[in-house]
Amino acid sequence: MNYTDKMLRDGALEGKNIVVTGGGSGLGKAMSKYFMELGAKVAITSRSLEKLKNTAKELEAETGGTCLPVACDVRNYDEVEAMHKQVMENFGKADVLLNNAAGNFISPTERLSANAFDTIIDIVLKGTKNCTLAFGKHWINSKQKNTNVLNIVTTYAWTGSAYVVPSATAKAGVLALTRSLAVEWAKYGMRFNAIAPGPFPTKGAWDRLLPGDLKEKFDLAKKVPLKRVGEHQELANLAAYMVSDFSAYLNGEVITLDGGEWLKGAGQFNILEAIPEHLWDQLEAMIRGKKK
Repeated sequence: MNYTDKMLRDGALEGKNIVVTGGGSGLGKAMSKYFMELGAKVAITSRSLEKLKNTAKELEAETGGTCLPVACDVRNYDEVEAMHKQVMENFGKADVLLNNAAGNFISPTERLSANAFDTIIDIVLKGTKNCTLAFGKHWINSKQKNTNVLNIVTTYAWTGSAYVVPSATAKAGVLALTRSLAVEWAKYGMRFNAIAPGPFPTKGAWDRLLPGDLKEKFDLAKKVPLKRVGEHQELANLAAYMVSDFSAYLNGEVITLDGGEWLKGAGQFNILEAIPEHLWDQLEAMIRGKKK
């Protein structure tokens, strides 16, 4: 077995109804597929119904499971409530909400318009808030227990990051929301957790972030101590565990899945990795000489 293999046993999500925002492509699609393979019914949402329908048809053919496409702009609370209603009409209940919808672009902050900044904040932070409120209030009012919210954040949610300031700002808010509601709403039978992925390339998102030949010039695998980027199944494995009943005691946690990238960037002297072996010999000799 290796890290591209599927982790949980068959039927691990049997009886679970899971809603995945941004589920029409990329990592959302990969997680949705694995949820379905494990027996869950999945509703996927995004703004493009045509894209969702194609994805749902593909996932059902590949897994033999049930996938419900629901168009929804998470920035609009009325649309979120309408999406929730459609899920309830089709599935009868929802057990898990995966807030995965996101937007991002790389830019010096001074080049951003107020509207560009707002777009990212509205999708990531406001969208997560809208979905969490709509589902959470229903779970409270219906007294449904054993419910679960999983949020996708980033490793720079707690450090910040230059050139992606709207995303860093929004993800930090999602991180605070996750930890706050893990405490406040646990009494209603809800769990809140998050995953902070490192580099998991997807065609759509990465083409927007690093267009043209920038992907070759900025090889993100070089920033990772394990010297590779993540495989989609690795993230799907972790997400499936975190929304399953196997993780029933996991609450308020953020799990970093980045091959050590964040820690490498955080260490003050980690850049010394670039020093070749013969220079270390010279440095050691100089240090020993000073000690004498």
